[in-house]
Amino acid sequence: MLPNQRKLASIRQIGSITPIDGADNIEKITIDGWNCVAKKGEFKEKQLCVYFEIDSFLPIRPEFEFLRKTSYRKMGDQEGFRLKTIRLRGVLSQGLALPLSILENHSHSVRIGDDVTDILGIIKYEPPIPAELQGIAKGLFPRFISKTDQERVQNIWNEIKDNPESFEVTLKLDGTSCTYYLHNDNFGVCSRNLELQASETNTLWKLAQQYQIEELLRSYGHNIALQGEIIGEGIQKNPEKIKGQDFYLFDVWDINQRRYYGPQERRALHEKFFSALKHIPILDVKRYLTEYKSIEDILATADGPSINNKIREGIVFRSNDSGLTFKIISNLYLLEE
Repeated sequence: MLPNQRKLASIRQIGSITPIDGADNIEKITIDGWNCVAKKGEFKEKQLCVYFEIDSFLPIRPEFEFLRKTSYRKMGDQEGFRLKTIRLRGVLSQGLALPLSILENHSHSVRIGDDVTDILGIIKYEPPIPAELQGIAKGLFPRFISKTDQERVQNIWNEIKDNPESFEVTLKLDGTSCTYYLHNDNFGVCSRNLELQASETNTLWKLAQQYQIEELLRSYGHNIALQGEIIGEGIQKNPEKIKGQDFYLFDVWDINQRRYYGPQERRALHEKFFSALKHIPILDVKRYLTEYKSIEDILATADGPSINNKIREGIVFRSNDSGLTFKIISNLYLLEE
């Protein structure tokens, strides 16, 4: 598994099991901070299972054929089954739980937390990328820069809920991630997984030229990477309904020190050197996890308006004291996908 790659399929423990009103064949189960629906009687509390996260793209296999009616998709030339957030009998269901028998010969040697994504051939579902965003690859994403990715709060809530640190809270915009960097006098432009050749038609490069990002980086004079979200026309259905495309800065990676700037450090840098760029909207600069009594309580904070949309994709928490960061995706937004 590559660094920062999500555990799309992992060994988890069943939490509570509760009946669903009016449902004879299904019941609600909890797995860490997730709720999902399973066949009645398939699991017992504390039993181990394989849990597949939402956005998992499952291969065509007989064991997954029961998903064909609701989840069959094509991703490029590849066929499979995409897991999404859905409601069944009024119950929110996110992901899929299956017995360990799905692992066949591996079922007797696994432990809680084990990643079985590669064993089962699971990959992340990625929507089609418009041609103006794809560009021509110059190479893979540089190893000296960390990829942008935050863990979902449902996977780590039990470990972090008593964390005493304060957090910056920012809006999460639904677009495509982008990285602009200067390293040893070399300027580069990257999509999520690739470094791109210079191009007059590629959106990432056009925004670099529009905001003179190379000149800004050279003026600052340090080996850093600016990371952000590109939103707009032709990208994820443009939920913010803006004309053209735009770039919103949300992280700064120090290449030499191999670390992300803290929230206060990033905001100060943006104000002093990179104010020509839009910064991701900030909702709070000092929030504590102790303000939330439960996973349901903190999940509810993801619901709310975005820049131009009445429902936002979600929010991101970044610690003011350490590198801890996580995201909360709005369930209302997921249900509209």
